[in-house]
Amino acid sequence: MLQTRPYSKTHFGLSFGLTSFYLSLMVVVPLSGLFMVTAKSGLSVILDVFLEERLRSALTLSFFVGSVAAVINLLLGFLFVWVLVRYDFPGKKWIDTLVDLPFTLPTAVAGIALTTIYAENGSIGKIFAPLGIKIAYTPLGIIIALVFIGFPFVVRTVQPVLEDLPKELEESARCLGATPFTTFYKVILPELWPSLLSGMAMAFARGIGEYGSVVFISGNLPGKTEILPLLIVTKLEQYEYGKATGIAVVMLVISFGIMFAINVIQNRAARRLL
Repeated sequence: MLQTRPYSKTHFGLSFGLTSFYLSLMVVVPLSGLFMVTAKSGLSVILDVFLEERLRSALTLSFFVGSVAAVINLLLGFLFVWVLVRYDFPGKKWIDTLVDLPFTLPTAVAGIALTTIYAENGSIGKIFAPLGIKIAYTPLGIIIALVFIGFPFVVRTVQPVLEDLPKELEESARCLGATPFTTFYKVILPELWPSLLSGMAMAFARGIGEYGSVVFISGNLPGKTEILPLLIVTKLEQYEYGKATGIAVVMLVISFGIMFAINVIQNRAARRLL
């Protein structure tokens, strides 16, 4: 019988040291610099994000559309994964490849394409225009753009988990008299829930920081369709570095809090499966 030896402390020390060095160089140091610049500008630059109406509107809009798009990506992404994994149909490989298109397509190109399609004279926008529904240059258009760029995160996170899910679990549940809904809710969904949350979290994180695809379709109307990343760029162009870093710090803290909460829920769901 083969016996496996535990990893030596020497190997652990080297691996941990390299990991800590990389994390510090790529994450901790830049973020520390961000907080230092903000601290030099004073607490007022952070309070302005909540007190100044234009900044407050952009903050609310950015996190609202990011959250809505993440939930939509969660639902549609799961449905898309289910079809790809559980069914065979002509063109499946092509569709599976198209999922990765938002990863490779420049975000500015995606924004221009979506704006052209969903504008009032666009191929899709002109269908809704007579109904009084305006898509481009509204929060609805921003949500569509965020769904487009965040969709692959959910698909690629959940797909391998569903593919590796033993079909014997479903067959056993069916043999014990479980209905298809009960089998899905009690057997399949608990196995997929951690990966679904992970994919949604990544889609949310990408959405609130997205700039290229949103800046065109949003119209950048102050107080209506202006997002925080655009305001950061605007403040930098106006040499208001303090306000730019203040906005960035607020986004960072709120985003980290939301991501941390999602990770806690994800870890608890994963522990229940053990």
